[in-house]
Amino acid sequence: MSDMTLKERLLNALEGKQVDKVPVCSVTQTGIVELMDEVGAPWPEAHSDPEQMAKLAIANYELSGLEAVRVPYCLTVLAEAMGCEVNMGTISRQPSVTAHPYPKDLEGMEMPENLLDKGRIQAVLGAIKIIRERVGPDVPIIGGIEGPITLASDLASIKSFMKWSLKKPELLEQVLDFATDATISYANSMVLAGADVVSIADPVASPDLMSPDSFKNVLQPRLQKFSSNVDSVTVLHICGNVNPILNYMADCGFEGLSVEEKIGSVKKAKEILGDRARLVGNISSPFTLLPGPVDKIKTEAKQVLADGVDVLAPGCGIAPMTPLSHIKAMVEARDEYYA
Repeated sequence: MSDMTLKERLLNALEGKQVDKVPVCSVTQTGIVELMDEVGAPWPEAHSDPEQMAKLAIANYELSGLEAVRVPYCLTVLAEAMGCEVNMGTISRQPSVTAHPYPKDLEGMEMPENLLDKGRIQAVLGAIKIIRERVGPDVPIIGGIEGPITLASDLASIKSFMKWSLKKPELLEQVLDFATDATISYANSMVLAGADVVSIADPVASPDLMSPDSFKNVLQPRLQKFSSNVDSVTVLHICGNVNPILNYMADCGFEGLSVEEKIGSVKKAKEILGDRARLVGNISSPFTLLPGPVDKIKTEAKQVLADGVDVLAPGCGIAPMTPLSHIKAMVEARDEYYA
């Protein structure tokens, strides 16, 4: 067991097989300003340039000890390729969608013929290839994308998306199916480029925005379609307190479910999941990893390990101003736990 590679450990952990120790990594964004300065790969350049994207991602693996390399650093790549306008942000602020191609109805909505050549998609795929070449075969690469629900809301605007969910269910279902097909195609292109795990972040699927009934009846079937059509291990991340939908999330077919600290008890969450999915998380990004101190990070990490988390990870995207020493502390806590 002890000569397990990082890749074997992470894939085993996510598939519910035996591991020598719980892996520690991030399935969400990993770009921090301290590392951007250290290796000369700042945002926003690192969102579009494959070399810088790869360099920044590898830095967090090499310098903090996180046991996977995760790209890219935002949830806008596919949205942009499909016609959304994107503000590329700053060195410390992630890109965001600012305008939507189908805000009134879905007139003229069709898949771009050469979707994978649009926007920054080739930059991400290029970065994955560079990473694989540099870290070798034994380090896992995690490809991150916006989930189908969030992508659909970006295409339509969140306002129309919410309105349709109440008043025009046929438009909602149509844009969801469209977005699901696109995410599957992009995810599989990541796998072909060398990603071992595809991690989708789908904040708009949160109970904060969509009711648990909508999740079960409308969103779950799309997430199931995604997981069953992507040729890799998959992780589903949904923000907020997902306790009202955790049982449904477990039926979506993802090997891993990534959750925030807002779920409360890791033990309870594990009971709900049973053997349907593994739990990833859930050290608070804004309230623990960002401010520290190191002792608090270590205490919380060891508690989460004791409660049975399957992969130790930040509960959400790492805040760009998080010090490297705080990420190292999470890794050290895992090592101390097993010492």
